[in-house]
Amino acid sequence: QVQLVESGGGLVQPGGSLRLSCAASGVSSDMDVMGWYRQAPGKQRDLVADMTRDGTTAYSDSVKGRFTISRDNAKNTASLQMNSLKPEDTAVYYCKVIVFGVGYWGQGTQVTVSS
Repeated sequence: QVQLVESGGGLVQPGGSLRLSCAASGVSSDMDVMGWYRQAPGKQRDLVADMTRDGTTAYSDSVKGRFTISRDNAKNTASLQMNSLKPEDTAVYYCKVIVFGVGYWGQGTQVTVSS
């Protein structure tokens, strides 16, 4: 069974940085896609960034130039480097992976950007 564990969330001031990490276990092959989504209170869960197995990335327009996704296929991990954080980045951030067409979610990690 695929399990995802996220870490790295917390409270940061506007303009600061955080790095989120996602570790996948129970995966016997390369994950097709690893990505990050976020959900703010009262809003839907939206894509932040994802990366395919061959390294193709996609980013939400709101984070382009500020966030960078990376993955280590050998370790089954993904990271999200978040720079120049804004209050509107406040949300629960979820790791998602797709394996053989099936999506799996982590439990989420809270990111709060506030002075």
